[in-house]
Amino acid sequence: MRVLIVEDEPTLGQQLKATLEGAGYAIDLSTDGEDGHFMGMNEDYDAVILDLGLPEMDGLTVLDKWRKSKRKFPVLVLTARDSWSDKVAGLDAGADDYLAKPFQTEELIARLRALIRRASGNASSELMAGDVRLDTRSGRVTLNGDPVKLTAQEYKLLSYLMHHKGKVVSRTELIEHIYDQDFDRDSNTIEVFVTRIRKKLGQDVISTIRGLGYSLEEPES
Repeated sequence: MRVLIVEDEPTLGQQLKATLEGAGYAIDLSTDGEDGHFMGMNEDYDAVILDLGLPEMDGLTVLDKWRKSKRKFPVLVLTARDSWSDKVAGLDAGADDYLAKPFQTEELIARLRALIRRASGNASSELMAGDVRLDTRSGRVTLNGDPVKLTAQEYKLLSYLMHHKGKVVSRTELIEHIYDQDFDRDSNTIEVFVTRIRKKLGQDVISTIRGLGYSLEEPES
């Protein structure tokens, strides 16, 4: 999952970037409102963490512009402001959740997971596809109840497909959502990761839709 952090406090921004990358997210970091607005308008994100007190363009203006431009990614507003009026202003501008500084990193990650999960129509933190289960809280993947060890990139790819079960996901979309903006997007590593995942979870777990991309089917009821 690819996340944009818009935070002007350098230490906090880098700490969040490192922590979320360690939790398996692809992270882009912006340090001012104008740049953050541009990135949100021109890149596809699964979620955004947005500070309100930004230079160049304040966070509420950034958020309002995104929403007026029909950018629908979930936004977690992160700010030192803790009055009820600031919370209302953020939510009215289109925020999906609100977290005031100081905060516990574990809470931020949990809220981020929930936002991404709800945005893709998944109510539970445990995603299922046939005999494959992925726990978004622990990062644990099992096949028929037995744990399966995936590399970080294999996990990111599988997680994105499981968040979008039943949909055809193109190679380009996968690249955009599991790598940050500095990744070489001409790489053919998606096919390599799909092959490795099939070897570990079964050849039928991911279907190739010729000319369109990949699909992970909904489990049969």
